[in-house]
Amino acid sequence: MAASKILTSKSLKFFEKYLNNASPTGYEWEGQKIWMDYLKPYVDDFITDTYGTAVGVINPDAKYKVVIEGHSDEISWYVNYITDNGLLYVIRNGGSDHQIAPSKWVNIHTKNGIVKGVFGWPAIHTRNRSKEEPPKLDNIFIDIGAKDKDEVKKMGVHVGCVITYPDEFQVLNKDKFVCRAIDNRAGGFMIAEVARLLHENKKTLPFGLYITNSVQEEIGLRGAEMITQTIKPNVAIITDVCHDTTTPMIEKKKEGETAMGSGPVISYAPAVQNKLRERIIETAEAKKIPFQRLAASRATGTDTDAFAYSNGGVASALISLPLRYMHTTVEMVHKDDVENVIQLIYETLLNIKEGESFSYFD
Repeated sequence: MAASKILTSKSLKFFEKYLNNASPTGYEWEGQKIWMDYLKPYVDDFITDTYGTAVGVINPDAKYKVVIEGHSDEISWYVNYITDNGLLYVIRNGGSDHQIAPSKWVNIHTKNGIVKGVFGWPAIHTRNRSKEEPPKLDNIFIDIGAKDKDEVKKMGVHVGCVITYPDEFQVLNKDKFVCRAIDNRAGGFMIAEVARLLHENKKTLPFGLYITNSVQEEIGLRGAEMITQTIKPNVAIITDVCHDTTTPMIEKKKEGETAMGSGPVISYAPAVQNKLRERIIETAEAKKIPFQRLAASRATGTDTDAFAYSNGGVASALISLPLRYMHTTVEMVHKDDVENVIQLIYETLLNIKEGESFSYFD
């Protein structure tokens, strides 16, 4: 299977629609509906849970269960305080970056629909440039054009309203995908494409496959923690994003060296089961899929940790998509990497046998 032929115009239209839809942590369900609608022709059944995680299942009656997983939520803000003159102060919902906020448009989600706003910032003329104050959580604010607190309330905005950025999908220089929330709706997209390829290539798996789109990863892997108790898998292959470390102001001695366009990134970490990871590497080498390596000191910081340390220990591994400018509105990935992650997960699944324990003692 040539990597250049994996993505179709239909799948890219889905990717764009899925990215453009707001899916903040705790409010993922509309995005999950888009994802499930796309996945429906390629699976036998769906599982959903109380907090919104969605799972497409192939071979639901099989006892041996393999998960492929991404997470569906994006970073966002909450309205935290409304001033008397109608300005809004915020707190994070996930790892939102205060430094990129000034001059950004925002969508405030209310019961009556979207209310537009902007993160205001004092004009350069009014600032003391010898004592520049950087953007901080306690000085960034949103202006929705209201004259006072009462008008804010009449517009349907209140403390607790969630706030997202409206930035949408674009293609840069033919083969770079740019959008907010590629972390990690790219993961949900890629695992859906794996399911599509299995269906279109008429592959029969000897196990149950659980294509899992978890919620609430951005605030501590919460959705994965919940759904793994429901599925109780034997194996889990997680896909998330990692940093392209080739751009300025990133210290490679600390972050490692991984580059957009150089292939999927395979992680080494205590949570990564070594025999499963080696199966993935052997698959990549056999199928001539380029890949990179990344080491984590204690934890991967991804849903891999939640799956690995549940249900008495689940053989888990992490395949990451190198990404530039994480947690900004211009997150960037390379089309070739997206295709190669899809191919690597697909080919690895074809190399897993029913009942494998991946035990070090077998």
